Amino acid sequence: MKTENNKYAKAEMLIRKPVSEVFQAFINPEITRKFWFTKGSGKLEENQKTEWTWEMYGFSLSVTTLVLQENKKIVIEWGNPDETTLVEWTFTPLNENETFVSITNSGFHGDSDKIIDQVRNSTEGFTLVLAGAKAYLEHQLQLNLVLDRFPKGLA
Repeated sequence: MKTENNKYAKAEMLIRKPVSEVFQAFINPEITRKFWFTKGSGKLEENQKTEWTWEMYGFSLSVTTLVLQENKKIVIEWGNPDETTLVEWTFTPLNENETFVSITNSGFHGDSDKIIDQVRNSTEGFTLVLAGAKAYLEHQLQLNLVLDRFPKGLA
């Protein structure tokens, strides 16, 4: 049996756009708000805090950017102050018009049930984010996937 840390969530997607466009979509809130959160206090910058807001849920959080490598990698720390996790995006250009994006969320805390719940929710959430980014960047479609994940009356 292989022993490795399996306490992480992962979502990946091919986006048929140049790596520079895809990278900008995740650091520039004017683009990101088209498929993920509704407001960002500014572009992601290394060693800086940024506020992200999901107005439809009345929820905001602080994000600290730990690594920002242009067109290659973003690493942030986010979450409740006593339970932060790391999120890492890697951007792999496959050619001049295709980018493979991988998002890994790690560092979950709690008992096994809590960790399983966090991994499942994070995997679902980042899969929707990538699908929304793909639809927006490739076809200028705003699918409202994050908004519709928890419709009013069911949340």
